[in-house]
Amino acid sequence: MVRIKELYDTEVVPKLRKDFSYKNIMEVPRIEKVVVNMGLGEAIQNIKILDSASAELNAITGQKTVITKAKKSIATFKLRQGMPIGCMVTLRRDRMYEFLDRLMNVSLARVRDFKGVSAKAFDGKGNYTLGIKEQLIFPEINYDKVDKIKGLNITIVTSAKTDEEGRALLKYLGMPFRN
Repeated sequence: MVRIKELYDTEVVPKLRKDFSYKNIMEVPRIEKVVVNMGLGEAIQNIKILDSASAELNAITGQKTVITKAKKSIATFKLRQGMPIGCMVTLRRDRMYEFLDRLMNVSLARVRDFKGVSAKAFDGKGNYTLGIKEQLIFPEINYDKVDKIKGLNITIVTSAKTDEEGRALLKYLGMPFRN
């Protein structure tokens, strides 16, 4: 069993039930999925950058990426509808927990001048979004093979109804929030 999943079952559920006085165990918030997204505006001029970004995202998540395409044409950016402009991965179940474990315990510690992640990045429904400026914080990325530093967004989708419940869930799981 994955370490964070085991922590959730043994420690987090009882703490959340006590804090928010849930009567039923099914009311306790849980993580449903993790979406890792890499938007590449430079892919309009250089399509090869998309291949390297996709390969890096494959290495980070351990799952094949999906190439995202533009929904609308925007003339000022020389963007046509249907052009590939990014890649994304949706992680669920064991892969999701393994990714979160590596993110919270290994990767975030490698960020320069790390003081914790913002506790305000919730969307009002208990989902948390984290922006990372460079993909080099993940140990799976080989520094020598990186052609360009790219950022990525990580969205943690929870079943929490409020931001307070989602914040408590992630805090008990070990997310290093800033004080």
